[in-house]
Amino acid sequence: MDHAFYEEKDGIAVITFNNPPVNGLGHGLRKAIVEGVDRANSNRAIRAIVLGGSERAFSGGADVTEFGTPKALQAPTLRTVIEVLEQSAKPVVAAINGVCLGGGLELALGAHYRVAAAAARVGLPEVKLGILPGAGGTQRLPRVVGLEKALNMIVSGQIVKAAALADTALFDKVVDGEPQAAAIEFAKGLASDAPLKRIRDLAVGDADADALLLNARNAVKAGSARFPAPAACVEAVAASTHMAFDDGLAFERQHFTQLLASPESLALRHVFAAERAATKIPDVPADTPLRPIGLVGVIGAGTMGGGISMNYLNAGIPVILLEQKEEALQRGVATIRKNYENTMKKGRITAEQVEERMNLLSTTLSYDALSEVDLVIEAVFEDMGVKEVVFRELDRVVKPGAILASNTSTLDVDQIASFTKRPQDVIG
Repeated sequence: MDHAFYEEKDGIAVITFNNPPVNGLGHGLRKAIVEGVDRANSNRAIRAIVLGGSERAFSGGADVTEFGTPKALQAPTLRTVIEVLEQSAKPVVAAINGVCLGGGLELALGAHYRVAAAAARVGLPEVKLGILPGAGGTQRLPRVVGLEKALNMIVSGQIVKAAALADTALFDKVVDGEPQAAAIEFAKGLASDAPLKRIRDLAVGDADADALLLNARNAVKAGSARFPAPAACVEAVAASTHMAFDDGLAFERQHFTQLLASPESLALRHVFAAERAATKIPDVPADTPLRPIGLVGVIGAGTMGGGISMNYLNAGIPVILLEQKEEALQRGVATIRKNYENTMKKGRITAEQVEERMNLLSTTLSYDALSEVDLVIEAVFEDMGVKEVVFRELDRVVKPGAILASNTSTLDVDQIASFTKRPQDVIG
């Protein structure tokens, strides 16, 4: 497998990462980047180098499956790759699209210039795995976004859109469209004597550094016994303000290594891997055809039915909500609206978004109104007799190929499916 593609366009070397799904920086991709940069530098016809990923991801970061294995330390390491970018004799421009997280952002920080799509999502979320950025992120990010923004992003693992950082030195250009073409044009526009801007040569210039660091230390102090990573993140970022760059890198690396071996990090990484493993069902092939869901029916307007309805409304999918009595139906709709308005008061959604969601909701007292739904979910009383009535009605009215789903937590789904002539379409 080619982990990166190399091509030349009008004097620009373009290195496109190819390690799906998120261009994780495993050994194969690290090696391919270094080979591509070396190849470009050895060609006198090449003026600049552009690094890019896919529409989905510039790079989602380090390959966490390599943590604690020999591959993680196999040359070239990510720190070596970044040094190769910084030391390139020709300008390196990172074209950032999709997600650019963790080691992916650290890699981009090693480039001389960065062009990003406005919607690209960037961040250093390592703290959520109980570690801190280990390839210079705590030293380089404060130098381009300022100490306060860097602390907020690194200590919390915050992920933000590139557009929100367009006014910082992190990006040389933020574009609305696809960034690779813009990065190539940017590279072509660089003068032959354009500076090779290295973030490591900048200083962290916040006048209020001491106050910002004191606030950050106080904010993480209470939880530091149970979760040591946030406090370590603060100290690593603090090193960028008073240590020489290489000393700061060494300080960061020391804390990274200690955290990586901590029981807290081991536990958080286990949860990370388990959550992703849980989305993969061994006996369902990746090419299994999906059934399109454009209209959903929900039976029962109580707490569970209302919550299920809101999930689909949030996703922009219309819902038909069914109840036996008008009073219960109106009560359920009123609760959904109240929940949305409470969310609006917290600033999480706008009044316009409340109305957009409510306009996708319709109500009915008749099963016949569900004839064209693609998916119907029952959230009625937990009684097999009640389930039987519901599923016999659904079998009568709902179109062929629709998914009939039960919200039961204790009853036998196979028995529920037996109430229909299409058990293959019934799920729990």
